[in-house]
Amino acid sequence: MKGHIARKRFGQNFLVAPGIIGAIVSALNPARTDTVVEIGPGLGALTEPLLERLDHLHVVEIDRDLIARLQQRHAPQHLSIHAGDALAFDFASIGSDLRLIGNLPYNISTPLLFHLASYGQQVRDMPFMLQQEVVERMVAEPGCADYGRLSVMLQYRFWLEWLIDVPPDSFDPPPKVDSAVVRLIPKAPDLLTARDAGRFAHIVQSAFAQRRKMLRNNLKGILDDAGFAALGIAPTLRPEDLPLEDYVRIANYCSAPASR
Repeated sequence: MKGHIARKRFGQNFLVAPGIIGAIVSALNPARTDTVVEIGPGLGALTEPLLERLDHLHVVEIDRDLIARLQQRHAPQHLSIHAGDALAFDFASIGSDLRLIGNLPYNISTPLLFHLASYGQQVRDMPFMLQQEVVERMVAEPGCADYGRLSVMLQYRFWLEWLIDVPPDSFDPPPKVDSAVVRLIPKAPDLLTARDAGRFAHIVQSAFAQRRKMLRNNLKGILDDAGFAALGIAPTLRPEDLPLEDYVRIANYCSAPASR
């Protein structure tokens, strides 16, 4: 932390616990020639041990002061620094078979996860540190309060594995919440069975727009009672009661020519 004040606008909480740092790097377990991209390297808690195990590392960082520190410490042949906002960064520009890692800024973690989901076919895996509450939503099952749009959209594209619980005192400054590390592994293309990915995303977003309302109300103009009956889905269910597979079935029904 010496010489740098954590900036709230960037959601900076720097990981300082050696045991947790080692566990995250071990979870990635990179080979020397892997294409690894660290999001938000900060003061280099993960960057340094990653560079010990890699021939080359890519990082995406928005803070100009931290970029300058990284440039002073590491030669370009070992570290490529991509300056800018991870929310707008084109990860495919680095290549394919990417391995993404990072202590993600908690203030943008949900939109960042949606952004990263679009690169599923360019990514091998992604172990990330996140607010525990977000991880709970990611892995939630139907019928519980944590199950929502984030659960459905990420579970559609990825296998999710909760790896490590991380207490606040693992950071400087300590956040006011617990954290956790989760690994996202993209599903094979043949498991992504929605005919129209855009329509699927729109249906999930519409269904969870008002959680307390029934699906009949939230999907009004998208799926009528005849459609619910054809699919064998009760229109009186609430969005959190419907499993991922049924959202895919609704999307495919609405994408079929006969449903238009």
